[in-house]
Amino acid sequence: MTRERKYLILVMLVIVPAGFYTKFYSGQFEFTVHNYLGGFFYEIFWILLFVMLFPRAKASTVALTFFVATCGIEFLQLWHPPFLELLRSNFIGRTILGNSFTWYDFPWYLAGSLAGYLLATGIKKAARKPL
Repeated sequence: MTRERKYLILVMLVIVPAGFYTKFYSGQFEFTVHNYLGGFFYEIFWILLFVMLFPRAKASTVALTFFVATCGIEFLQLWHPPFLELLRSNFIGRTILGNSFTWYDFPWYLAGSLAGYLLATGIKKAARKPL
């Protein structure tokens, strides 16, 4: 296993629980954490996962692609056909597809995409440096 892949896995071991935790958090700024911060971690996760699976992919292209795809999924929340409602009827489906459209998600997706890009490029550089 390459150093880059190890670093990506280590970061994702922090990002994934943090993202899920946003759905269970209670405390100050609970509404914001529940409804928006998860989108930030969602973007980072998918970018890092894709970069790990396809190490030759450019981090900038991956980040832009996932930002656009996530925005598309957000707009998909305006559509409620039975098959999407079935997918959204469980925790994982709601976590991946969401269930209500809001414009306020877009800045969080943008921030998450930027953070994912910066993490991916930083990890790639760190992995190339000699120990």
